[in-house]
Amino acid sequence: MDLSQLFGLFVASRILHVLTAVVLVGGTFFMRFVLSPAAAKSLSDQDHQTLRAAVIQNWKKFVHGGIAVFLLTGFFNYFRVIMDGSHKKDGLYHGLIGTKIILAFVIFFISSALVGRSAGMEKLRQNSRFWMGVNIALAVIIIAISGYLRLRPYSPPGIVE
Repeated sequence: MDLSQLFGLFVASRILHVLTAVVLVGGTFFMRFVLSPAAAKSLSDQDHQTLRAAVIQNWKKFVHGGIAVFLLTGFFNYFRVIMDGSHKKDGLYHGLIGTKIILAFVIFFISSALVGRSAGMEKLRQNSRFWMGVNIALAVIIIAISGYLRLRPYSPPGIVE
């Protein structure tokens, strides 16, 4: 298959992947460092809980939809790399991509637990500011790995520059 025929689809997938990251990481950052402290400082406990429930009700749609988009676009983008062979025998690339995927699944779990209703995750939700901070830190690590992989020099075996 000539992958150049799918160029537009690959570009769209990459853009959608990055936009989803911007929305979810940015939204989490806003809630952790702006909304949550302001609500805790200026609202009564009852009003804070009411606001929190309303925000989570809306936010969980973005979280669940974003996870689905990440899974689809992430695996599609990786499929392109496998199909075009651009990182064949590049152990560092595949190791770091694997690390990104594992970290993403941790973020997915924490995010789902924070917006979920499971009684087993209530302790995690009670410490949501901490766990949002963990998710932000993990997202920064993923972004750093992505930036490194995008800019590092690499020539597939057999290609002389």
